Amino acid sequence: MAEVGIMLEGSRGLNWPRWQRLLQTAEDCGFQSVFRSDHFTNPAGESDQDSLELWMSLAYAASHTQSIEFGSLVAPVTFRHPSMQARYAAAIDDLSGGRLVLGMGAGWQEREHKRFGIPYYDFPTRYQMLEESLQMTRLLLQSDTPCDFNGKYFQLEEAIILPRPSRPGGPPILIGGNGPRRTLPLVAKYADEWNADALDVNTYRARRSILDELLRAEGRAVDDVKYSLMTSVYYRPTQAQLDAFLHECGVSSEAREAGKIIVGTGAEVVDQLAARFQAGVDRVMLRWLELDDLENLALLARDVLPQF
Repeated sequence: MAEVGIMLEGSRGLNWPRWQRLLQTAEDCGFQSVFRSDHFTNPAGESDQDSLELWMSLAYAASHTQSIEFGSLVAPVTFRHPSMQARYAAAIDDLSGGRLVLGMGAGWQEREHKRFGIPYYDFPTRYQMLEESLQMTRLLLQSDTPCDFNGKYFQLEEAIILPRPSRPGGPPILIGGNGPRRTLPLVAKYADEWNADALDVNTYRARRSILDELLRAEGRAVDDVKYSLMTSVYYRPTQAQLDAFLHECGVSSEAREAGKIIVGTGAEVVDQLAARFQAGVDRVMLRWLELDDLENLALLARDVLPQF
């Protein structure tokens, strides 16, 4: 499996016209998927820009695209009660004909929590909340009878999602992150897809080896999980255009040599993607920050996608 999708930052100028154009371009050009982050503001020190609420935008994607997969990368557990998020996910997955991926995470950006009055807990608390949310989401999506859940942070009492999800078990659950001590054990227990964040190929292989062992310890097969990687891409069709673009973006030679990002003209991007697929990645989400640059996005698709 060698799938190439794009990833968009939801708080960096994403509004309805841009979202509509990006979805249409991605589908027309043959990208396999479109994922977006779930943020209300930019990190501290940066000016806030347009942003779209995650689930509103994914409902639009469900009804205005035909073939691409789409989803959250990732939805912080602090923003919404997990029972409501499970309902949103099941409904939007049905609306799309089974094309949603539910990415879940602990959340990390304190600034947006404070600005919108959302409690921001320490990491151990958020981690425990995430694990309870994963347990509850699995229960709600998979149980055909009313169910109870009595966690420290979340509870259910004879709850059932109706109508039942059309897809058996509901949409797949994605967990993103690289941590071997906390994130990967959660992936092994609960996830249908692991998304690594900007790892170089050697580090990816090492993390994958750890995850393989954790899956076996949970009684799961390695093939039970889909393996994806999100990484920034810096592409231009000619070397002269690429050099100017890298200078404009401030991408250093050290950043390129670290191997955590993809940089190049079409053939170079193909080679760097191929190395990741050979390392065991099933899907690469290319982080595309130039939301109005649909021309180069289409050229990237033309130069790269036919090779996979």
